[in-house]
Amino acid sequence: MSNLRAAPQILKPAARRVALLCIAICCGGCDGVDGGLQSLNGEPLSTDGKILLVNYWAEWCAPCREEIPELNAFYREHGEKVLVLGVNFDQLPAEQVRLQADRFAIEFPLLAAAPEGRWGQPIPQVLPSTFIIDTTGHWRRTLVGPQTAESLAAAVAEVQD
Repeated sequence: MSNLRAAPQILKPAARRVALLCIAICCGGCDGVDGGLQSLNGEPLSTDGKILLVNYWAEWCAPCREEIPELNAFYREHGEKVLVLGVNFDQLPAEQVRLQADRFAIEFPLLAAAPEGRWGQPIPQVLPSTFIIDTTGHWRRTLVGPQTAESLAAAVAEVQD
């Protein structure tokens, strides 16, 4: 009988390792390049092989509003290699964000929720801010302040090298 009681104690560390391995395997895809990003419309966003520009904006942010046409132009020109994603800083309800996006003529996809901590970065405290995420899903740099299509292209070129 004492051998039966010892068995769980012996197996416990091994079972714990197996459980942790299973969790790591299952969740490994959750934070991968394609894992779990959804558009404001609830559609999954395919990010495979693309650099991400994750732009935080708000309606009340004048520099954000000035930057949107530059982000649109960059998105139109580089959309096959770079995915521009917008995040409403105020995390308003989806319908409000849609109305603001229409008012500002945002052409790039908007995320349904802020990817807080996803790339090891806190939500920016200065707007506009744009995270650059490489094709492997790793944060590389944060651009602070309004960008132009040219400055975005230069920043992306640095990540591609």
